[in-house]
Amino acid sequence: MRRFVLAMVFGLILASEAQAQDTDAPRACSAEAFHQFDFWIGDWSVTAPDGTFAGNNKITREENGCLLLETWTSASGGSGQSYNYYNPATEKWRQVWVSSGALIDYEGGLTESGSMKLEGTITYINSAQTADFSGEWTLEADGTVTQHFEQYDAENEQWATWFTGLYTKVQPQPDAQ
Repeated sequence: MRRFVLAMVFGLILASEAQAQDTDAPRACSAEAFHQFDFWIGDWSVTAPDGTFAGNNKITREENGCLLLETWTSASGGSGQSYNYYNPATEKWRQVWVSSGALIDYEGGLTESGSMKLEGTITYINSAQTADFSGEWTLEADGTVTQHFEQYDAENEQWATWFTGLYTKVQPQPDAQ
């Protein structure tokens, strides 16, 4: 019994020391660069430029601040998710988007004007067709975010708008009593 009590006390001491070390250590993703895309965090209602409802998007900070997780649901019921993270080795942001229709993999960072611009490729699931692709998120003065996607049309040798959306934060509903 005495050994059991000693083992328990020793275990509690080790656990409390480990917890103290974890709380004293700096957070892995606390540097300013990891927060450059924070303006996109939130619950959003997304509309097209003509005001048509396009869908809802939820952006959350995960993994102790190292990851932004996007969960999209379109007005027609489609969905998709992305992982967004800052890579300190490349000093770039990267997004990997997956939906049943397309895969997007691109990277970049803040522009001089403060928008987040990523460039890479889109791959369409059914056809395996790929194209150059870019996305840009701009925080507006009123707190909305404009998201603008372009896809390169190799046949016409020009960029074409793929989608533009206006993000408006969804206000939390008060709890029903």
